Amino acid sequence: MSIQKPKRLNKKDVIGIISPASSPDEFSRVEKGVKYLESLGYRVKVGTNVGKNHGYLAGTDQERVEDIHTMFKDKNVKAIFTLRGGYGAFRLLDKIDYRIIKNNPKIFVGYSEITALQMAFLEKAGLITFAGPMVAVDFYDEVSEYTSELFWETITSNKKIGKLEYPENQKLPFLQKGSATGRIVGGNLAVFAHLLGTPYFPNLNGKVLMIEDIGELPYRVDRMLNQLRLAGVFKKVKGIILGRFVDCHEHDPNKKTLTLGEVIADYITPIKVPSIYTFPHGHIKDFVTIPFGLKVNLNATKGIVEFAEGAVK
Repeated sequence: MSIQKPKRLNKKDVIGIISPASSPDEFSRVEKGVKYLESLGYRVKVGTNVGKNHGYLAGTDQERVEDIHTMFKDKNVKAIFTLRGGYGAFRLLDKIDYRIIKNNPKIFVGYSEITALQMAFLEKAGLITFAGPMVAVDFYDEVSEYTSELFWETITSNKKIGKLEYPENQKLPFLQKGSATGRIVGGNLAVFAHLLGTPYFPNLNGKVLMIEDIGELPYRVDRMLNQLRLAGVFKKVKGIILGRFVDCHEHDPNKKTLTLGEVIADYITPIKVPSIYTFPHGHIKDFVTIPFGLKVNLNATKGIVEFAEGAVK
């Protein structure tokens, strides 16, 4: 399938806001996020069903799919930002009309649970999407200068993104030396692993895999990495980028456990493909926006990640 780059965002363009997973705990976060976007010179259209709740979901499946379809079909909307992750994006995958996505390629932004939609859009519509800041999580309060600067540059300029500069000149350690080039896929590990065996799991041949997670104890990370191993994922990829695994340690000092580092080493070290860890992406304040589907150059030996092209046209 051919890859589609969305058009870049310009000032005064309309940004559509949707909540395809869970709702923010406080609606004021939506209002503050909208004000932030408007302060930058953009217009905002809030999805009809934003603010609704259905248990832990931001409305029924039908309501959340309706907002996705509406925003992609609306010719005035140039980018679609999600409010937050949470739960439930998975439930929408077989209810989305991917012809709408394919025929109306747009900037689509989110991370965490939104991984499910991003991998589906890539696999079914060839659309490059952006694992970047969410309105009610990263844009409602104190906005990270590092996160926002790289994010806005990525979606507003068609120039080559180039070599990524990490916060505070961080040096990235490697698990395996070497270099690799391929299109980047992945996202939240728990979500990504649960896509296995579905029509929405991306083709991994020759890809560079990036994964991150939050709140998963080492034995759970162990289980998910083993699932990827048994499915042959690690035999297909050309490189691995491990993002941040936040709060992924055993809290009870009396419990027997492997450390997160030991679990990761057990699975990644034997693969013999270029691999780095502590890459600044995931559930952290200062993080890199990842254009899923874009070609990336990974130099694990030097800890360098470079996008040799722009993500928008």
